[in-house]
Amino acid sequence: MRRLLHEFEENIRIAFEQIWNHKMRSMLTALGVIIGIVAVTLMGTAIKGIDKGFDDSLDMLGQDIFYVDRFPWRELGDDWFLYRNRPLIQVDYALELNRQIQANPDSLLRVAVPTIGARRGVERGGTNVGGVSINGTTADFDLINTARMLHGRFFTRTEEAGGHNVVVLGYDVADGLFPEGVEFAVDQQVTINRMRFTVIGVLARQGSFLGRQSFDQQAIMPLPTLRKFHSGRWSVSIRVQAMPDADLAAARDELTGMMRGVRRLMPGEDNNFEINQSEALEAELGPIKSGIALAGFFITGLALFVGAIGIMNITFVSVRERTREIGTRRALGARPGPQNWAVRIVTGGQSFFWGR
Repeated sequence: MRRLLHEFEENIRIAFEQIWNHKMRSMLTALGVIIGIVAVTLMGTAIKGIDKGFDDSLDMLGQDIFYVDRFPWRELGDDWFLYRNRPLIQVDYALELNRQIQANPDSLLRVAVPTIGARRGVERGGTNVGGVSINGTTADFDLINTARMLHGRFFTRTEEAGGHNVVVLGYDVADGLFPEGVEFAVDQQVTINRMRFTVIGVLARQGSFLGRQSFDQQAIMPLPTLRKFHSGRWSVSIRVQAMPDADLAAARDELTGMMRGVRRLMPGEDNNFEINQSEALEAELGPIKSGIALAGFFITGLALFVGAIGIMNITFVSVRERTREIGTRRALGARPGPQNWAVRIVTGGQSFFWGR
């Protein structure tokens, strides 16, 4: 036991002597270890960040919400003209869907909400926030809205029916118009398309969808109000929310049957509408996310390999030097053990002592 302890102490001493006597070599070895650890840590953090951003983007759409549109959420390619010729989605479809949902107590669907989109600037005083997504919808939108109301409230059915000039602002829009603080936006006046609106609410910050479309760069108002100044070609989408804990596949089938009835499609005819949901984007973008992860692991592995080669090379040199040193010591009479020894070596006309 004493001998093992002595050998352990001697190995520690020799190791520190080697580190001290070969500072550059030790620094390069440590650098290889550091590069490998930093590469693994950074890449792991980056991949987790990408996964979280992807999941947060899907949550903005709502896991239990179906989007009835003309076009599917995927790359269309040469089939674009086929989808382009589909008839437009009408706002009245939402009324018919709600009528059928309410008439069926066993329906897996909760509510249908139409939205109409337009792009306009929002002004206050001399400040203008351009390119804002103006969404006209119904008061039921508050039921399916995935964003939390930070300040104020959503508009009521009375304000919707009367076409009141009220608006709910996204966080970035309110922040741009009210630099003194978004909490001061409520009950203030803004201008949209030369019309005065009263701000009744501000949505909490949501972020951007996959780093592209910002959900904070929007303004929501009653549908009749939007129709006062936007009379062009409608970009209509109907959002349909499933009941809590409902089977989403069955709810999608129910919605498909309802929409076929609304569109007056005969049996055997293809659907001339699309029901999109976040799962479609997940299936479409999932391979891209996997590819990024694989590329990250490859880069990490390459960094580890380069660091390992450097460490092995320096370790090999150190072992070769130590092997020659041990052979020289034994040739001069050194023996393993705790005893001290010293040898006077004469070389090149110079002499020095080597021992312990």
